[in-house]
Amino acid sequence: MNKIIIVPVFGLILLLIDLYVFQVFRVIGQELPEFWRRTLYTGYWLVTGIVLAGYFTYHFLNPDMYPKIFRTFLMVGIFIHYFAKTFMVIFLMVDDVIRAGQWIVSLFSKQEAAGSTDMANRIPRSEFLMKTALIAGTIPLVGMTYGIISGAHDYRIRRKKIRISKLPAALDGIRIGQISDIHSGSFFNRTAVRGGVEMLMKEKPDIIFFTGDLVNSQSDEVKNYIHIFDKVKAPLGVFSTTGNHDYGDYRSWPSVEAKQENFRDLIRAHKLLGWKLLMNENRMLEIDGEKMAIIGVENWGAGRFSKYGDLDKAYSRTGEASVKLLLSHDPSHWDAQVRQKYPDINMMLAGHTHGFQFGVEWGDFRWSPSQYIYKQWAGLYQNGEQYLYVNRGYGYLGYPGRIGIPPEITIIELKAA
Repeated sequence: MNKIIIVPVFGLILLLIDLYVFQVFRVIGQELPEFWRRTLYTGYWLVTGIVLAGYFTYHFLNPDMYPKIFRTFLMVGIFIHYFAKTFMVIFLMVDDVIRAGQWIVSLFSKQEAAGSTDMANRIPRSEFLMKTALIAGTIPLVGMTYGIISGAHDYRIRRKKIRISKLPAALDGIRIGQISDIHSGSFFNRTAVRGGVEMLMKEKPDIIFFTGDLVNSQSDEVKNYIHIFDKVKAPLGVFSTTGNHDYGDYRSWPSVEAKQENFRDLIRAHKLLGWKLLMNENRMLEIDGEKMAIIGVENWGAGRFSKYGDLDKAYSRTGEASVKLLLSHDPSHWDAQVRQKYPDINMMLAGHTHGFQFGVEWGDFRWSPSQYIYKQWAGLYQNGEQYLYVNRGYGYLGYPGRIGIPPEITIIELKAA
C-alpha cells in the first residue's frame, strides 16, 4: 500500500488514541480552577500536536536532512508518547466496559422503566479509574525518560572469578576485561562514553576482549569515537571479533561492492583502535612457558542470524594450549556448536542480547524479556567444566537508554580449581 495512504491512516489512528485518552484529563480537570483546567487542556493538546507534527515530518520529508541523533530521538519520543498512552487506554476501556455493563443492567431496572435522565449523567466515568490511568501512563513515561537520561551510560563493573581445572600457576590470577556491543552509531554523550572507558582502564586488566557490534550498520559511525576507544589497552593486548551488526546486513547498499567496502572500513577501524581483530583465527599467548589460546570467530548465531563464523578454522592448531578462550558474539553459539564439538574450550565470552536493555536484577532474582528468546542472556553460565559469560553490552540500540539492565564492563579473574 502506498506511503501516502498508510502514513495518514496510521496518523488518524494515533489522533483517535489522543482523543480517547483526553477523557482522563477532562475528568481530572473538572476538579481544577478554571485557569489550571485550561492550562492542563492546552498543554495536553500542545504536546500531542508537536508529537503528531514530528510523526508526519519524519515520514513526508527526507529524514536524511536531519542529524541521525535528532531522527533517533524524534522516533523514540513518538514511541514513548504513545506507549504511555497505551497503558491509559487499557484503563479507559475497563471503565467503558463497566459503564456499558451498568447501562445494560439499567435497561431492566425499575429506574429505567420509570424513565430516567441521560445515561452519561447517571453513569459518569470512574474518577478512580481515571486517576489510575494517569498513573499507569506516567510510570512508563517517566521510566523510559529516566532510562535515557541516566540509564544509558550508567556503567557498572561486574566481577567474576572463574575456576578452571588444571589451570597452570603461570595463568592463575590473570584478569580479563570484557566489553561488548558498543553500537557507536547510537551514542549521544561522548563524555559519558569516555568515562566508561576510563572505568575499564582503572581496573588494569591483563588482557581485554571486545565481543562484537562496534557499529549499528555503517563503519563510519565509529569515526568520532576512535580517539576514545583507542585508549582501551592492556599488557597482553586487546582482542576483538565481529557481531551481526558489523556486516551492514541491516541496511540497503547501492551495490555489493559498497557493502564490501564498508566492511573493509570496519576492519580498518579495529586496526586504528589498536585491537587485534580475530576473524575465524586464533592467537597463542605464552606466559612463563604456558600457552593460552585466544580463539575468535566471526558472527555465528542460531536461527535467522548470520553464520559467518567458522569455528573449525578458528580452533585449528590450538591443541598445545593450556587454556582456550573463545570470543563469539552470539551466546546461542555455545549450545549449538561449542559444547557439542569443543569440550576443551574452557570459556566462551559473548554479548549480543543487551539484556534487552530492560529488566530486573535484584540479588539472585533476574528477569528480562530477553530470557524468552535466549537461554543464556546475561551473566555467567556453566556446563561441566565449560563456562559462558554473556556481557550485557556497553552501548544500546533502538531505544537510547536502559532500564534495570545497566551497561556493563566485565572483569573476570581466572583461578585454579
